[in-house]
This record gives sequence, structure tokens and C-alpha cells, in this order.
Amino acid sequence: MKFVHRFAYYLVGLVMGCFFVALVFSGKDTRCNYFPNARVLNSLRTKPFQYSPKALETLNEKWIDTADIKNTLQFGDVDFDQSNVPYKKGKLYVIEGKTIKNQEIILKVTNYENKAVLEEIIKK
Repeated sequence: MKFVHRFAYYLVGLVMGCFFVALVFSGKDTRCNYFPNARVLNSLRTKPFQYSPKALETLNEKWIDTADIKNTLQFGDVDFDQSNVPYKKGKLYVIEGKTIKNQEIILKVTNYENKAVLEEIIKK
């Protein structure tokens, strides 16, 4: 069999395989969270999110808004040296991120079994 024919069979099989993989994964809400940082952030994003009174005071100062918090929960970095600490029947996580105006912030979020609570917002 010539190389052109083998290459054509290979391409047909590759296209069919890609089609079936896309078909299987398109209908599901699949995520590939292999690293600890991605798993923690995904866990915090998927739970009902609440704000403590201290965090609401900081939000009322108008230098940060909820879009910055959502962005940090999507792309932030979890500081595991200070995180995963038992706190008020949950676990406290310290997340470093940036606002839209490129101001560095630190979020302290308590992860409970059925909700996540933003405890504090710190400007770096």
C-alpha cells in the first residue's frame, strides 16, 4: 500500500476519533482540574458564594467590585502555605489575584461543605 493511501486512512480515522471525542464531551460539564490550585478555585466557584460584613464594607469603598472577585476566583493563585487551615467549621483559603485596574489583592475565603464565604479583601 502506498504512503498516500496509508495517510488517507490515518486522516479518516483521526477525524472520526475527534468527532466521537467531541460528541462525548460536548454534552457534559466536564473540567480537567488536575492541579490543587484549579480544584480549590473550582470548588469555591461552584458553591453558593456569600460575603461577610467585613468584605461588604470593603466592597462599599468602591476600589474593588464583584467582577474583580469573580476574576480572582477564576484566575487567582491559592497560597497553600497560609491556606487549608481549619476556620469556623470550614477551611480558610488565601487567594492572590488582581483587579481590573491591575491592583494586587488578597482574598480570604472560608470553604464550608455547602457554601463559600468571602471573609476579607486585602489590598497589597
